[in-house]
Amino acid sequence: MGLLTIGTPLPWSEAKKHAPYVREHGIVQFLNIWNRIKTRRKDHLLWGDEIEYIVVKYDDDEHRAKVSLSAHDCLEKLQILELEQIAKGHVFESSWKPEYGRYMLEGTPGVPYGYTLDDIMGVEENMVRRRQLATSLLHPGEAALTLTNFPRLGCCGFTSPYASATPDAGASLSLFIPNEAINPHARFPTLTQNIRERRGSKVSINMPIFKDKNTPSPWREPAPSCLAGHFTKCLSTAISAGCSNGQVAETAAAAKLLDKKHLPSLPEMIPDALPDHIYMDAMCFGMGCCCLQVTFQACSVEEARLLYDQLAVVTPIMMALSAGAPIFRGYLADVDCRWNVISGSVDDRTVEERSLKPLKDSKFEIKKSRYDSISNYLSPGPMYSGGCETPDVSLERLFEIPSKGMEFYKDAYNDLNTVYDPEIYAQLVAGGVDDLLAKHYAHLFIRDPLVVFQELLEQDDVLSSDHFENIQSTNWQSMRFKPPPPSMPNIGWRVEFRSMEIQLTDHENAAFAVFVVLLVRAILAFDLNFYIPLSKVDENMQRAHVRDAVHRQKFWFRRHVIGDPNRRLAVRKCQGLASTTTIGEAVYGTASVPNGIAPDDRDACDEMTADEIMNGKPSTHFLGLANLVRRYLEIQDPALGKETRARLETYIDLVSRKASGDLQTGATWMRAFVTSHADYKGDSVVSETINYDLCKAVERLADQKMVPGLNC
Repeated sequence: MGLLTIGTPLPWSEAKKHAPYVREHGIVQFLNIWNRIKTRRKDHLLWGDEIEYIVVKYDDDEHRAKVSLSAHDCLEKLQILELEQIAKGHVFESSWKPEYGRYMLEGTPGVPYGYTLDDIMGVEENMVRRRQLATSLLHPGEAALTLTNFPRLGCCGFTSPYASATPDAGASLSLFIPNEAINPHARFPTLTQNIRERRGSKVSINMPIFKDKNTPSPWREPAPSCLAGHFTKCLSTAISAGCSNGQVAETAAAAKLLDKKHLPSLPEMIPDALPDHIYMDAMCFGMGCCCLQVTFQACSVEEARLLYDQLAVVTPIMMALSAGAPIFRGYLADVDCRWNVISGSVDDRTVEERSLKPLKDSKFEIKKSRYDSISNYLSPGPMYSGGCETPDVSLERLFEIPSKGMEFYKDAYNDLNTVYDPEIYAQLVAGGVDDLLAKHYAHLFIRDPLVVFQELLEQDDVLSSDHFENIQSTNWQSMRFKPPPPSMPNIGWRVEFRSMEIQLTDHENAAFAVFVVLLVRAILAFDLNFYIPLSKVDENMQRAHVRDAVHRQKFWFRRHVIGDPNRRLAVRKCQGLASTTTIGEAVYGTASVPNGIAPDDRDACDEMTADEIMNGKPSTHFLGLANLVRRYLEIQDPALGKETRARLETYIDLVSRKASGDLQTGATWMRAFVTSHADYKGDSVVSETINYDLCKAVERLADQKMVPGLNC
C-alpha cells in the first residue's frame, strides 16, 4: 500500500466535511502535473513487480498454523536495512512496504527492472532472494508464504498471539477479525472505520459454499462464539452493524430479544448473512489477501493510455489462470478467486448510492465498489507528446498527428454508462484535458477521500499531489493509470496491472509477471487491438471467479487482434527482421491476412476458453496470446542470447500450460490437497489440522521451487 503518512487522521464525522476541498485541490494538483508533463516522451519501458506475503506461526506440537502478528516487527527490520543502505549511497536489492494485515509483508525490487529482454533474467532470482531475506528476519517457527488468503482467516484463534474479535467495539465491529490483526499505523484502522461509517453498516461479503457430499443443504453457519462471550457487551450493536439494507433500528430492536446462550444461525440473525454462503464482514477479509501486481513505465502518456485499455481486457483472463483463493474462513468456497471478496471489503457506498433508497443525501447512484474492474477505456487520446516514434515537431502541429492505436478505439466500447461528476469534468476540460481522460477522473472523483490527515489539509498544489493521490489511490481498479509524481521527476507515465492472484512458488510468480511484460511488448510491436465492449470485460471478471473457471467457463475475447497487418515492423522499431517486413508477415508468415477473415468481421468477439485465448483457436485464425508473444520473441531472436530465449520460453510455457489444463492453478492444487486429506470429512470444512498441513506443504513448495503438475 505504499509509504504511509505520519499525522492525525480525522474521524469520518470530521473528514467528510473536508471532502469537497480535497476533491477540488486534488483536481488542481492533477492539472498541474498534466500541463507540466503531458508532452514528456521517450521514457524507457521500465517495470517492477509487487509480491505480498502472509507470515504464519507454527505450533508443531498442536499441529496448528496461525497468522503471526509479529510480522510487523520483521517489516520494521527490513525497512531499517533498506534505509541504512540508502544512507550509504547503495541500492538495496528489495524494497519493503506495509500492508493492511499486521501479519503481511510487501516486497518489490529495490529499483525497476531494465528495458531489455536480458534484464528479465534476474526477475525470479530477485523474488527468491526477497523471500530468503524476509525469512531470515522472522522468529523461529515462522514462515513467509505466498498464499492469496490464509485459509482460516477469521476463525476463532487464528492469530498468534491470540486475539479475540470484539463485534461491538473497535474499527471494524467484526464478528471474526480482532482489531489486533490490522496494521497498527493510524491509516489502516481509520480507513476501516471510515468505510463502515460512510456506508452506514459493516461491509457485507458472501461467497457461495462448496457443496460436498456431507455439506448440509441448506448450509447455515452457527453463530460465532464471540457473540456469546464476555467480549461482546452490547449484542444489539454487534448484530445491527451487519445490516446493509438501511433497517438498522429494526434489526437492533430484534437483537435485544435474543438470548446469548441460545443464538440462532448467522443467516437467521445477521441480515447480511446469506444461507449457503460464507459470510465475511470486515475489510481484512479482502485487503488481508495477497496478490501479484506489475507496474510499467510507458514511453509517453499516449502509450500509457493505450496499454491501460488493451491490458484491461486481459485482466480477467490472467485472474482465472492465476486463481489462488478457494478457501475462506475455514470453508471451501465455490469460487477460486479473491476479487469479489476484496471488492466487497472496501465497498463504502451508502444505501442511496447502492440504489436501495432514492437519492436524498447522496449525489450519485454508483454501480461498483471502489475496488472493481475499470469503468472507462481511455483510448490513446490526442497526440500530446509527439509519441515515441515520430520526429520532433512543433507543439502546434502535434494534434495533426494521430496517436498510435487511436484508430482502434470506438465510443461503442465504453458501454457501461458510467456516472461522473459534471463539475469536475468541466474543470478538467477547461484545464486542457481531453474528453475521455476527463470523464475517467471525473468518475474516480465521485468518491470521497476516506482518510484525511489534519496536518496535510493545506498543501502547495504545485509541489504536492497528496490530495489527488488520496482519491486516485483508493480507487482500486483492475488497471490503474498513474501520472508521474511531482516529487520524482525521473518517473514517467505508468500503468499498473492489478488482477492476478499471488502464486505458491517464486517460479510461477516470475512466469506470470514476465508473461505480462512480454505481452506488453507484443502489443506495442504488433499494434494489437484487444478492444471489446467493457460490459463483456465485466462479464469475464465474474466468470473468472467460478470454481475451475479455466475449464468450466468461456470468456469474451476479440476474434481478430491484428490491427493493420500491412504496417511495417520498422515503424514499430522491431529488431531482427528486414525493414520491409510487415506485421502480417511476422505474425502469420504471409503478407496477407489468412483466408476467412472478412473485413466486416473485424470487430467480432467470441466466447473462447482460456486455452483458446492463450493457445489459439484455428477455426477463426486466432493465434492465441502465448503464440503472439512467441512471434514477438522470434523477431527479437538475433539479439537474444540462447539462455535468455530458453528462460523466457519456460515462462511462456507455464502460462500456456495453465490455460490448457496441463498444469493446475494454485486454487485447484489447494482444493485437491484439502479434499484428499485424511482429516477431511467431505463437509467443506478446512480443519486446524488440514490448515497446518496445507501451510507446511506450501512452504515446502517454495523451497522445492520446481513442482511437477503445478509449475513444470
